[in-house]
Amino acid sequence: MNKRDEVRDFLTTRRERLTPERAGIPFSGARRRVKGLRREEVAMLAGMSTGYYARLERGNLAGVSRSMLQALSRALRLDEADHSHLCNLAGAANPVQHISGSESGGARRSKNRTGVRSGVQRILDASHAPAYVRNGRMDVVAINRLGRALFADAYGQGFNLARYVFIDPRSQDLYREWGTVARDSVSALRAEADHNPYDRGLTHLVGELSTRSDEFRIWWADDRVKRNRTATETFHHPLAGDLELTGESLQLASDPGLTIIIYTVAPSSPAERALAFLASWCAREEPATATERPTPPQRGSSQT
Repeated sequence: MNKRDEVRDFLTTRRERLTPERAGIPFSGARRRVKGLRREEVAMLAGMSTGYYARLERGNLAGVSRSMLQALSRALRLDEADHSHLCNLAGAANPVQHISGSESGGARRSKNRTGVRSGVQRILDASHAPAYVRNGRMDVVAINRLGRALFADAYGQGFNLARYVFIDPRSQDLYREWGTVARDSVSALRAEADHNPYDRGLTHLVGELSTRSDEFRIWWADDRVKRNRTATETFHHPLAGDLELTGESLQLASDPGLTIIIYTVAPSSPAERALAFLASWCAREEPATATERPTPPQRGSSQT
């Protein structure tokens, strides 16, 4: 699906989902032949001509202003995620304008870096919880020892979270709620595609996942957008057992496109004890470099 088709489908579905009653349009009693609002009703609510709105709905967002996008979002009753998605679509159509849904200005384009500053790595190493840094394509570009232990079955050169989730069958053993994690991965990649539509690496990744995973292909075609800043995930680790961890997502202001993920646990919980056991096991291993990973004992082996 190209960007014009995506814009058309996005605006059409949002218009069809909005009822006249919710939009505040008086009911005339006449039978309506369309689902949701008519184009002229959206144009009226947004303060634009019907012809101009029809042009937008055909997928042409060239030259649209930020104030016009805000008016359109109000008319369609878009939530924050949908408004941001609309702004990102407009940003892709107007790369010089850098239209953004935030008040701070232009849309940032992820650089998809493949490394971190030494200070960021020190932050990871000082953490007593599993932590890593990923770029917009979900490549893990830095990780601490406890993070490598958590993803012991997966971590290595070129570790990409989305590729692991959708292609490596071991991910369905690691993630107890694999479907939720997988859908969130699709949402994260879709948001990155909005911000950085010209990233060839991301295009290749989406193409690879679409051809190798039926689930990814189906969910990628879904136009719903969701953003999670905090997510609780249940892992089934081959050594530590079940761990319920809460992932906190922290943007690196000095490194656009990079995000720190830190997993925390509830105090005095079984997950805290399991994580402490995993940490003690890590401490007995030889120090690992950024491209090495500790090798856990085989399932069922005895522990000393």
